[in-house]
Amino acid sequence: MVDKCENKLINPNWAQHGYIQVYTGNGKGKTTASLGLAMRALGRCWKVLIIMFTKGGDNYGELNSFMNLAPAIKDNLKIIQAGLDRIVYKNNETEDDIKEIKKGWELAKNAIRGDEYQLIILDEANIAIDMGILDVDEVVEVLKNKPEEMEIVLTGRNAHKKIIDIAHLVSEIKPVKHYWDTGIVARKGIEY
Repeated sequence: MVDKCENKLINPNWAQHGYIQVYTGNGKGKTTASLGLAMRALGRCWKVLIIMFTKGGDNYGELNSFMNLAPAIKDNLKIIQAGLDRIVYKNNETEDDIKEIKKGWELAKNAIRGDEYQLIILDEANIAIDMGILDVDEVVEVLKNKPEEMEIVLTGRNAHKKIIDIAHLVSEIKPVKHYWDTGIVARKGIEY
């Protein structure tokens, strides 16, 4: 099998303009959608950065998958976890959580300004904004000044109106029915 990225068989001039996308809502699948987009971009030799706000640890199936990609594809991917070994919510945040999230935001700002990546996914950034850990006005300002060709995706519930207003694509994932409502807990390989 020929490694298309290494041999440059795929045209890396992927687009002329990058957009801001938002995946929000109370339904399941926001992170999953963004990671599917990351796989698509990697398949086209894009450089991809994923920053996972409010999530830490190594108990995520997607992290295992990404770490086992072919070397030429994996070399185009960087994942940063800006969270402790748990998921953060409004009722359990600590000073350490806040520090990690803010550290992740500094890395995100530098990456956006550095213009090294074609796709940056800010996973659960909407939650960090909603919790007041990230300043929405600062995030908006950074997004408005992103490099022209860069695509940026923000995921998480409760997307702020100011984020929605500057986004070019907003998908609201709405729950219609979920097996969690019957008492089924998160399942390895499906939810994490």
